Amino acid sequence: MRYRDRAHAGRELAAALGRLRDEGALPDPIVLALPRGGVAVAAEVARELPAPLDVLVVRKIGAPYHEEFGVGAIAGDDPPLLDPATLARLDLSEDALAPVVERERQELRRRERRYRQGRPPPELRGRTVLVVDDGLATGSTARAALRHIRGRGPARTVLAVPVGAPDSLDALAAEADLVVCPCRPAVFSAVGQWYDDFGQLTDDDVLDALGRV
Repeated sequence: MRYRDRAHAGRELAAALGRLRDEGALPDPIVLALPRGGVAVAAEVARELPAPLDVLVVRKIGAPYHEEFGVGAIAGDDPPLLDPATLARLDLSEDALAPVVERERQELRRRERRYRQGRPPPELRGRTVLVVDDGLATGSTARAALRHIRGRGPARTVLAVPVGAPDSLDALAAEADLVVCPCRPAVFSAVGQWYDDFGQLTDDDVLDALGRV
């Protein structure tokens, strides 16, 4: 399965989640998008359920001098969630990553201020919380998001993505009560390869999507 763009992916994902809703598997839902890309997908999901839409800003921690290579992630004020095996393979220590973590935490806080615009974080206690992104590669940001949410007392957590690497999806089954992913290609190299249009979104795109739901 390929997607034309994130809105198309969101509608396909929403259809799968709608069937679960009809079976009573998603009581009292709230949708938390991982910005930026996840917001366009999550907006379609929130409309279908229907459910409130909000954001959870999570930042990938990249290796020094190779920022695209993720070694962990942070969410909220939680300590960084790092991959010990990757750190050992790259001969990296947590101290060496401290400047990267601080830079990403500053960006996380900037985005939270921009997207929330003074609104407090939503109450998650006792609710079904759906974490939505535009795809899953290594799963580091989704794992950080799910663990952060666990500390806020949800009744159930659901990870929902349109496409994902099978190994990463399987690994995250231990972090969420339910993982929903319509497309699990056996050969997976990057999320963007499953989209015709995978252009980068801006902060204004995120605010527009949040305002239209």
